[in-house]
Amino acid sequence: MKKIDGKLFADMIVQGSDSLSNNADFVDSLNVFPVPDGDTGTNMNLSMSSGAAEVKSQDSAHIGEVGKVFSKGLLMGARGNSGVILSQLFRGFSKSIENESEIDAKQFAKAFQSGVNTAYKAVMKPVEGTILTVARVAGEAAMNSSETTDDIITIMEAVIEQGQKALENTPNQLPVLKEVGVVDSGGQGLMFVYEGFLATLKGEKIEPNKEKVNTDEFINDDHDFGGVMNTEDIVFGYCTEIMVRFGKDKKPFNEDQFREDMSQFGDSLLVISDDEIVKIHVHSETPGEVLTYGSQYGELIKIKIENMREQHREVLRKSADKKIKQEQQQEAVDTAIITISMGEGITKLFKSLGATHVISGGQTMNPSTEDIVKVVKQSGCKNAIILPNNKNIIMAAEQVGHLVDIPVAVVTSKTVSQGLSAMLNLNLEQSIEENKAQMEEAMSFVKSGSVTYAVRDTNIDGITIKKGEYMGIHESSIKVSDADHLSVSKKLIDEMIDEDSEILTIIKGEDASDDEVAQLESYIEENYEDVEVEVHQGDQPIYSFLFSVE
Repeated sequence: MKKIDGKLFADMIVQGSDSLSNNADFVDSLNVFPVPDGDTGTNMNLSMSSGAAEVKSQDSAHIGEVGKVFSKGLLMGARGNSGVILSQLFRGFSKSIENESEIDAKQFAKAFQSGVNTAYKAVMKPVEGTILTVARVAGEAAMNSSETTDDIITIMEAVIEQGQKALENTPNQLPVLKEVGVVDSGGQGLMFVYEGFLATLKGEKIEPNKEKVNTDEFINDDHDFGGVMNTEDIVFGYCTEIMVRFGKDKKPFNEDQFREDMSQFGDSLLVISDDEIVKIHVHSETPGEVLTYGSQYGELIKIKIENMREQHREVLRKSADKKIKQEQQQEAVDTAIITISMGEGITKLFKSLGATHVISGGQTMNPSTEDIVKVVKQSGCKNAIILPNNKNIIMAAEQVGHLVDIPVAVVTSKTVSQGLSAMLNLNLEQSIEENKAQMEEAMSFVKSGSVTYAVRDTNIDGITIKKGEYMGIHESSIKVSDADHLSVSKKLIDEMIDEDSEILTIIKGEDASDDEVAQLESYIEENYEDVEVEVHQGDQPIYSFLFSVE
């Protein structure tokens, strides 16, 4: 293969995305910390999928135009450090080919190298043994191969061969990878993308994994009433959802026939099935008939029927209340203070300290660059200060300034505790640059800790961790692991408090009990009489306690 045009490149992108998506769970499993976070595979998959979706929506044969669309989609969808680095790799790649309608082998190789250069510049302190190393070695392989061949497939094979070797070597470059026994997760994710590229060039088809029907959730909980203004205009009033497990002695299932038969009962029909189960969602006036029909095929294992007319009345009530509240509070914001929060209680804390906009996210789901950009644009502000409150969101936040036309300052808060401390030092009479410096200085005096549970067995920093046990994390290091929740919490507090400590703040998660909080307060009173304790209801998931010591 001597040339690649926009059509072929678009196919490469889509299959690269499918390859990564098929293996996202595996990439997640390679994360060093056994913490139930929004992980590398998830973030890279969502980022790549965003770029692929943009490519699917265009129909250009000009490879430069396809690259431009891909790059923009990737950047807007970038989540987590791995997703941002992936977006920078293909930003440089696409910039290199932007004026070309098609490219040859040398241009193909040069595009890889250009991507590596851009990604390295985007990272403040590049670390070897990561996705950057894998990309760099793969890019060098592309350049070397292009000196001896004009076959693009041969170059792509060299990229994968050398990239894989670099990936396998990452544990020798980062001791923590060797200790845990994994390769770098970001590098592995990148290799899955490249494998999708090669499959396309060879004419091979990657089939996206067909997910089995999820039996834990129904199809739809919130209804879009499609502009219906009056409740009485709703023709089919009952949202009916059932799940049927097929029976051996029941009517044979044919999805097309089933869908056609089911359509007689109403509208908004959705049928999802696999070899064992069918899920049905339909708006109907006769939900009993839906159940009767479904039972011909097997056992009804889940049933949910909701009165949409009553739901619509509630929507109208809430809409009226919201409009009144907006009219009362409508005020132009000169400086938007945007924070990332996990948990309703933490959101309230940030708002009480002056945050104008709060984006739901954090550990369980890193917001994308586009999520933050939307908030900035919708605020109508003249300046913006962003607090990521998570080290894996900082890079995505830092891309926002390149996509909006106003000054943006990112306060590099890595934890909720740092973010709250920074907010206490916000002064809207100062410039955003002065605020950034002042808020980051305040953060430097805060120690952050958290308690969560392990999702797998591992050994890290000399600590043996069992799946399901609790872990105490100080900054970015696991300090203690134990089956007893309260014991872990106390040992972590011991680790964090020293003779200069004055205040311990406890932010209670949704999984922590009031009794445990009371026991911790007693423990502090008995052992650290000079330390003042503050307790806040955070309602954060995953992390039963967040601690800060100042």
